[in-house]
Amino acid sequence: MTSWPSDYRQAWTLRSSVERSGVGLHSGAVSRVRLGPSERPGYWLGWLDAPELPMQRLGPAQVSDTRLCTCLQVGERRLATVEHLLAALAGTGVSQAELWVEGEEIPLLDGSGLPWVEAIAEAGLRDRGERLEPPLPPLPLTLGQGLGFVAALPNDRLRLAAAIEFPQAAIGRQLYALDLTPESFVAEIAPARTFGFREQVEQLLAAGLIRGGALDNALVCDGDDWVNPPLRFADEPVRHKLLDLLGDLALVGLPRAHVFAYRGSHGLHTAMAAALAAQAPRLPVPVPTH
Repeated sequence: MTSWPSDYRQAWTLRSSVERSGVGLHSGAVSRVRLGPSERPGYWLGWLDAPELPMQRLGPAQVSDTRLCTCLQVGERRLATVEHLLAALAGTGVSQAELWVEGEEIPLLDGSGLPWVEAIAEAGLRDRGERLEPPLPPLPLTLGQGLGFVAALPNDRLRLAAAIEFPQAAIGRQLYALDLTPESFVAEIAPARTFGFREQVEQLLAAGLIRGGALDNALVCDGDDWVNPPLRFADEPVRHKLLDLLGDLALVGLPRAHVFAYRGSHGLHTAMAAALAAQAPRLPVPVPTH
């Protein structure tokens, strides 16, 4: 059994490299990801199929599209559906890592963060000393979009909360909150899978989305019931929203804040990450060596 860090006070990287491949949720294309150790804070992206391109540090300024996933524009290339992988890295305490990708979308795997947690456990963790101070909101920040909003309040640790509300009886209203630690993330949030609605499948396919979606990598709600039960948690949908929220916040680091999202979306989450980044101290960034 993997021994995870007790909290997020230390910086951690991977002990060795590990690879996973699979189908992307929206593209339906197979892609490959190699995770590796890094001596530099943050998450650095390189391309397995173009290793001559310089690695770039990921951040909220690269967000280019937030329709049903978080898509980044990194130089001349795009990378979609980064949220589950980034949530797994941040949630388990990995604060610095290299991500080498072949393709334009991170593999969906089983639709949760758990396969990425298992990959991280396979690679092992290496302590890098005290972590740089994460962004701290100087005052309560609130961003709204439609009926949804996300708020961040200063706190001595990261506490996440999410609430969702859907007319489908199988979901309805759900609320989940927790003080985040690597152990609580792995047990309570990482296994929660992405979900969708049966009546929207044809429309999304026509829009060029969810081409890689299947009953083994996404929960499908059909009104009062689930097409592919059983659920891993009775409230699995809201827990998955917390996985998404964490993955989007990971673009800026884990803030010492209480972050609450009501009817959250990738657009709201990444806007909050950008707002937190604007408050962060200007720290020197090492020059890429690749």
